[in-house]
Amino acid sequence: MDNVDLVVIGAGWSGLAAVKTYREVNPDSNVLLLEAASSIGGVWAKHRLYKGLKSNNMLGTYEYSDFPMDEATFGVKPGEHIPGNIVQRYLEAYAKKFDFIDRIRLNHRVESAEHRLDGSWQLVVSHEDPSSRSVIDTKKLIVATGITSQAYLPTFTGQETFGAPLFHCRDFLQHEDSILREGERVTIFGGTKSAWDAAYACATSGMKVDWIIRESGHGPNWMAPPYVTPLKKWLEKLVTTRFLTWFSPCIWGSADGFPRVRQFLHGTWLGRKIVDAFWAVLADDVVQLNGFNKHDEVKKLQPWISPFWIASSLSILNYPTDFFDLVKDGTIKVHIAELDHLSDHTVHLSTGESLSTSGLICSTGWRATPNLQFLPEGIDRELGFPWSKDPLDEKMVKSADEEILNRFPRLRNGPTPNPKYRPLNDEAEASAPHPFRLARFMVPLSQVRDRSLAFMGVTMTINTTLIAQTQALWISAYFGGQLTPTAVEKCPASVRAQSDIKTEDIDDINLAWETALHSEFGRYRYPGGFGHRNPDFVFDAIPYLDLMLRDLGLAPERKQGLLARCFHPYGTEDYQGLVDEWKATLPTERAVE
Repeated sequence: MDNVDLVVIGAGWSGLAAVKTYREVNPDSNVLLLEAASSIGGVWAKHRLYKGLKSNNMLGTYEYSDFPMDEATFGVKPGEHIPGNIVQRYLEAYAKKFDFIDRIRLNHRVESAEHRLDGSWQLVVSHEDPSSRSVIDTKKLIVATGITSQAYLPTFTGQETFGAPLFHCRDFLQHEDSILREGERVTIFGGTKSAWDAAYACATSGMKVDWIIRESGHGPNWMAPPYVTPLKKWLEKLVTTRFLTWFSPCIWGSADGFPRVRQFLHGTWLGRKIVDAFWAVLADDVVQLNGFNKHDEVKKLQPWISPFWIASSLSILNYPTDFFDLVKDGTIKVHIAELDHLSDHTVHLSTGESLSTSGLICSTGWRATPNLQFLPEGIDRELGFPWSKDPLDEKMVKSADEEILNRFPRLRNGPTPNPKYRPLNDEAEASAPHPFRLARFMVPLSQVRDRSLAFMGVTMTINTTLIAQTQALWISAYFGGQLTPTAVEKCPASVRAQSDIKTEDIDDINLAWETALHSEFGRYRYPGGFGHRNPDFVFDAIPYLDLMLRDLGLAPERKQGLLARCFHPYGTEDYQGLVDEWKATLPTERAVE
């Protein structure tokens, strides 16, 4: 039985940042990173990298601040999207650079994590041999598996007679040789970015593609060119320009230090008109650049709701050739219909059409539950998981909903629901009765004083690396007792009076209230994304970083001069040396340690 100071589960962007940062803050600590896969990378692990897969991000925006992805080493040029295999190689190089490759245990799947009476955690871990298990005791635990670790694959009527490959896009590589065959016809099911990627990979391999997007679903997601607006600005930089983040209503937005600007834009009639105009220009620009109105088949890929209501599902056309040319010439045929049933090498649609196919690739999302069991039984509620009973007081949650809509009246008029919508599967775990209830999107309220458990990667955002490295430092400070989650929001006395709150500690009540505001906010702000389940945002990442930096006692501005702070995009370069900067704020004896 191993006994360690910290176990991190998951070797993606978040898990690697967690290990590196915690060891930097606590150089003598005994840390282990456990990864179920056979390679580092998380969503970029080797077993998930099929032909042509690239990141949405271009060089310079998908790297840690303290480890630039230089062109000489990795071969990616400015203005290029990063190939998946390069992302994976970069993450391995990061672990080697900061000397913790020997702390990583691959092919180690954590089956359960039990909270002990002394506050520690006992993990049961399986290895390559399913019959082989070990037990690890750890003082602290970081779960960094994110929300894309368990693929959701529906069951289709007639699939037992299908006789052709049927798999989730996550497993494309394992079926690549049998699927990517010139002259064959393949079927893609789903409207997310991974469906676009799979369709492109097949179409550029000399195949014909039938692409099914459910009439009863959410429709195709927004796909923007890398450069948008009439000024042709780099989209990844737009979302980290503080001036433009003001146009997104955000419950934690005041952390950026400009509450009056936000109050005007979202709390006044004139401000909301300006905000609506901004989003209309952004949406129209994407529609025009993609030519949705210029070709009937391409128009089928026009999203069904405004980009205002979506979040990290905003994706980028990161393909070397024009995707829409493949739709125009009939290589990719889009069907807005239901997948009714399957038969021998045939997909049958609700329209009555039958599609002969050599395989069915499903882009059908991810399960909400983590791929490990938390013990003892019943702790799921205490940990604030979406599939459990809500740990927050019902009256407090309702009051938080009212507060959100009072601050942001625009959110009262959400997108018109698809009248034909129905869940892909009644048993799908993508739906949740409430969002994750985590303070700062990291710590369960019941565990705040325990300082032994935190989650990373629950946030969905296109600013993965900036958030991962900042969360890693925040958690390291929290685990070490140098930071205590403290609410900025104050719970109104009227809410306290009417709620059935089980504590009289005002700090606990305020933190519960703030967590209710933050977690409920996503349900109203991003109904076109995953806001009902977990924090999912785009233009709100910079104020979230500001919030964490303020908790750490660090300046959130990161730039010299008001103009630069407001109108220049924030990037990884603005957060270099963050750990040393924070350590310099500690008492001398602690800093020396």
